[in-house]
Amino acid sequence: MWTLINQTYSSHHGQNAWASLATNNTGYRKIGPNAADGVTNVFLMLVAARATNKQAFVVTDAQNLITAVYL
Repeated sequence: MWTLINQTYSSHHGQNAWASLATNNTGYRKIGPNAADGVTNVFLMLVAARATNKQAFVVTDAQNLITAVYL
């Protein structure tokens, strides 16, 4: 789904990154913890979309985890 990113969040814990999507208004969604570099790369794309106020195409799985992002 194409959406704006309201906010992003991460902590010092491994593979712990989240994003609040504008279209769902369901709060934060976690980035799926498939691989450490994958979580980092997806998080950086979400941050870039938020910083430039551009829409991103966000892919989620059945558990509502973010699995991919396209700008």
